[in-house]
Amino acid sequence: FKQYLTQILQLESVACKDWLTNKVDRSVTGKVAKQQTCGPLQLPLNNVGVMAIDYHSNQGIATSIGHAPVAGLLNPQAGGVNSIAEALTNIVWAPLHDGLAGVSLSANWMWPCKNPGEDARLYEAVQAVSDFACALGINIPTGKDSLSMTQKYPDGKTVKSPGTVIISAIAEVTDITKVVEPVLQPLNGSKIVYINMSKDNFALGGSAFAQVLGMAGAKAPSVTNAAYFKKVFNTLQEAIKANEILAGHDVSDGGIITTLLEMCFAAPSTGMAITTAQMKGKDVPTNLFNQNPGVVVQINDNRFTDRLTAQGLDFIELGKVTSTEDIVINKNITLSVPELRDVWFTSSYLLDQHQSGKKWAKERFDNYKKQPLTYSFKKDFKGTLSQFNLAKTHPATGIKAAIIREKGVNGDREMAFALYLAGFDVKDVHMTDLISGRETLEDIQMIAFVGGFSNSDVLGSAKGWAGAFIYNPKAKQVLDNFYARPDTLSLGVCNGCQLMMELGLIYDTDKPHPTMQHNASGKFESGFVTMEIPENNSVMLGSLSGSRLGVWVAHGEGRFSLSQAQANQVVGAYSQSGYPGNPNHSDFNAAAVCSANGRHLALMPHLERSIFPWNWPYYNRASDEVTPWIEAFVNARKWIEKYKN
Repeated sequence: FKQYLTQILQLESVACKDWLTNKVDRSVTGKVAKQQTCGPLQLPLNNVGVMAIDYHSNQGIATSIGHAPVAGLLNPQAGGVNSIAEALTNIVWAPLHDGLAGVSLSANWMWPCKNPGEDARLYEAVQAVSDFACALGINIPTGKDSLSMTQKYPDGKTVKSPGTVIISAIAEVTDITKVVEPVLQPLNGSKIVYINMSKDNFALGGSAFAQVLGMAGAKAPSVTNAAYFKKVFNTLQEAIKANEILAGHDVSDGGIITTLLEMCFAAPSTGMAITTAQMKGKDVPTNLFNQNPGVVVQINDNRFTDRLTAQGLDFIELGKVTSTEDIVINKNITLSVPELRDVWFTSSYLLDQHQSGKKWAKERFDNYKKQPLTYSFKKDFKGTLSQFNLAKTHPATGIKAAIIREKGVNGDREMAFALYLAGFDVKDVHMTDLISGRETLEDIQMIAFVGGFSNSDVLGSAKGWAGAFIYNPKAKQVLDNFYARPDTLSLGVCNGCQLMMELGLIYDTDKPHPTMQHNASGKFESGFVTMEIPENNSVMLGSLSGSRLGVWVAHGEGRFSLSQAQANQVVGAYSQSGYPGNPNHSDFNAAAVCSANGRHLALMPHLERSIFPWNWPYYNRASDEVTPWIEAFVNARKWIEKYKN
């Protein structure tokens, strides 16, 4: 059993995707409420992606995908139905408007047509998908066909892609703060419940288990009762909205045992004691390696199971949560969660060697489980808007801030809202406004250079943007005048930080001003890390001294190369010295630097994308409306108010 499991966890379809998710911007817009990573260890395990509609409400949009190519090899109908089922067992964890009726699907057909029998198999798959969607009462208004999935070689060999439909699901979300994650909560004795949504007998055909044995199998499971599947889906939705489920995960590639392990992987010091006695498979492998569409949930009382019973739905209590970091099966099979988590991460590590190099891939592999997210908030932080006398909408205050942006930047909207929420009147200023002389910034007290990729960063980190100031006399004069005034503040984040360093706006010295260097890993880094704020005189960060806060990073050139003297102006440092906690290998773990007078702040992490609890992929205070980062923006407004008075 352990040998099979070890092989399964290293399959591309099952193994960790960290090598892929760590190099794409997963926080852009500041509206990302649920992306790939979750839990204290930030592993890419989430079921569903969720975006907030705006910064004012808790409503959002959920999306998920599903596919079953190996099952489709055995049975094209099962492959199509299981693809829909997987998309739905992923999206079900977000509370949706109208439940299942609120879901729409998109079908992307990938098929090696014009080969013997394949057109007929495609027809059967399309018919099954259509019938299943109609039975569920949901639509497929769009899709795409890629029907030439065949590669012919000069030696006469032909390779066909397995006929597959990739299903994308989308739906409106009623409350982005109630999305259930596959992260086991450390509550000893809480129950683990399994629901087989397929109403089909357990079968191993088309499974990862069959694949590691070098075969497709004999029979692929499918959904035999669409009405039952629909009823389970909507019952799960009701339970999620009623806060009855602590954690939940779908059963797909790797089977039930992979689902159970993944629920432990992102949460240190958790495990399970389970039994297969109530399951109806012939043996332990059949019970735990089958990929019948279904879900596993963690609950702490009987409200959810009572709800299932009232609806006439079947479920199995698999066992209970422990703090042993083991999964014990039937009291005679013990699986070490840390050991198998490393096995699961190994494929990602091997792929990462090709993009980050052996040194950094190895450091990432060694450290990913040693750098859990832990926070330290100020004792007087209440997490409410009222604590700072804020409201999400307010009349003009007369305290003016300007967003400075160049073509290609993408952090302007979230920065504008963070400033607005803190009490600023916010103005949008493009570089063309400064270059042409249309904008002088004379009535502006604070400017914010925002993140993104100015001029596509083809010239390097913000060098093109800096050139727009340096080589345009009107823009340079406006900037010089602004910094010469004693009543102004400035903030640069990410690309804006690179710009401030390139323009020499932080250090008052005759020596060359430090500039931002490429990340030591040689690639773009995206992640949620912790940043510590030492005692400092920064207008924005001074009151947060002693805090350790979670924050998003997303950059390719974020490495501070500083001398010991320059380190005195570091006002924010990554909490970890090792990669990836220090994502760019900055000297002194530097994440933020500030001018000697405290007025001008440059930092690589996106504090403006981290102001709401739902922005943080792991947040351990349930009732907060805002995170401590809002205080930095409030501090800026108060400083200006005090100066004006």
